[in-house]
Amino acid sequence: MSTLQTLRGSIAALIQLTGGSKAELAAGIGLSPEAVSRRQNGHTAWSLDETDAVAAHYHITALSLLSGPTAAVEAVPAHRRDLRHKTAPRPATASAPPDAPAEKAEKAEALAVQRPPAPEPMRPCVLCGGPASDVVEGFPQHLDPGDCTPPQSSPPAPAAAHPVPGEAGERPYSVPAATASRADATAFAGIPSQTSPAPAPAPAPAPAPAPGTVQPQRPVAAARPAIGADRRPRTSSTDQLPVDEIHQLVVDEATKAGGDLEAATAALIKRAIPDAMALWGLTRVGSTYDVLFRPPRPDILKKRTRNGADDIWEARPKWRNAALLSDSTGPVREVTALDVNGAFLAALKTHLPHKVLAHDTSGTYDRRRSGVYLITPPHWPHEQLPNPLGDRDLVGELWITDATLRLLLRVSGPKFQLCEPPVVHESWTAAASENLLEKFRQTLAAARHEAITGGDQMTVEYVKAMYSKFVSTCGESSHNRDIERPEWMHIIHSQAFANLWWKAHRAYAAGLSVVKMTGTDELHVTGGDWRAVFPEGRGLSEVKEKHTYTIGGSGSMGEG
Repeated sequence: MSTLQTLRGSIAALIQLTGGSKAELAAGIGLSPEAVSRRQNGHTAWSLDETDAVAAHYHITALSLLSGPTAAVEAVPAHRRDLRHKTAPRPATASAPPDAPAEKAEKAEALAVQRPPAPEPMRPCVLCGGPASDVVEGFPQHLDPGDCTPPQSSPPAPAAAHPVPGEAGERPYSVPAATASRADATAFAGIPSQTSPAPAPAPAPAPAPAPGTVQPQRPVAAARPAIGADRRPRTSSTDQLPVDEIHQLVVDEATKAGGDLEAATAALIKRAIPDAMALWGLTRVGSTYDVLFRPPRPDILKKRTRNGADDIWEARPKWRNAALLSDSTGPVREVTALDVNGAFLAALKTHLPHKVLAHDTSGTYDRRRSGVYLITPPHWPHEQLPNPLGDRDLVGELWITDATLRLLLRVSGPKFQLCEPPVVHESWTAAASENLLEKFRQTLAAARHEAITGGDQMTVEYVKAMYSKFVSTCGESSHNRDIERPEWMHIIHSQAFANLWWKAHRAYAAGLSVVKMTGTDELHVTGGDWRAVFPEGRGLSEVKEKHTYTIGGSGSMGEG
């Protein structure tokens, strides 16, 4: 089931749960009833802004809405349901006396443990109200939107009671249906959206709840003033990104941990993989690309052994400037080890295939496609610059990623002319886009920036865990069964190495000497002021100094 189908099913279930209608939902989110019907019938797609508005209307998070009908209805907070039930007329006998408070509590407790009765042969469709025999995630509906009939007006029926989420948000949430697995996800409860104020839990709302008062909204931990206290205003470039979902989750974990920041951080890191997949699903609402999460793959992308590797060379660098490091007679040089910030986060902006890889033996290269390529690498004649292919001892043909091939084609092109172009022999590629992970990347980058600005190290660690674990498990991992695209993992890794290579080239072009380049984020330079070449800081376009050491001469302190 696609993300949009899951979204439509969740909205239909919420309408049925609250005893409302499409017209009422339309009025609540600023659309016409016809527009809501078109979106629910599949003629028009729900946009990301509209999804946020629907979630705010029902006082749940957008991620809960995208997790499927079951998770959506369970996330509706108790006070939201109570308000709905008060406004919906309940059928009752004329002679029935009013329930006493104790009787009401007993009935509510009995209803909370009940399950819906066995389905009848034909039940009302949650989309249109007409008879339907198909059931999707426990809700009857027509599988073909064309079978739906206009809803008939009828008195709203009382909604079946569901277990109420705990105040601390202990109900497990689910990863969107498009990513299939729900086993490892944890708490997303009914949190009122920040774009829509939550109804007051008492008849006379107070400006602020008294200490110790139990409120339907989840409280912010007093021990964590950095979260949400001084959040900077959202700029036009990030106001459409679900950054607040990340902030709210951090607040929730800090609240559950009772102010123990280490425990809360550990809990956030533990749930980083399912949260990253859910966040990616949220940022893909309205996307024009249908991604295959577990397509068939060629043998070159299959591991030879359980703990072994496949045939793809990622061009990981481990380069040392042998001439400089072995020069013991030259002057003493101070070397600065620079650390590149968020290497894998920046590398999410890369060309990724979104369909099944197709085999081609023509030796041609199409920039509109991405995948892996069998090439004969060119000779690299530059001793003062690392080879773009990384630390490879073997010679001959090798399989490389699209990111590495683009790097080789660029440095061999007319602008740089650093080597001969590689020779492509065959490839496994598919139609590609550079934007498959772009909103996901922008959301994480915006949350990271806000956390660094506000001194919120917990969110910084949580964001880092999300993007790094997403990259490491999107290939083939027992920790993430929702996606299996090993070529994505290889391409993102190679893009991080390519980005580091361009920083080395930038330093070299500015007159600095490159001493070492290793891993995804470490660059050692000497021979000038590196701050005149790279901005210093913790931003994604900045670098920071790790340490310094000296080489050359009798006073050398050795490599760092």
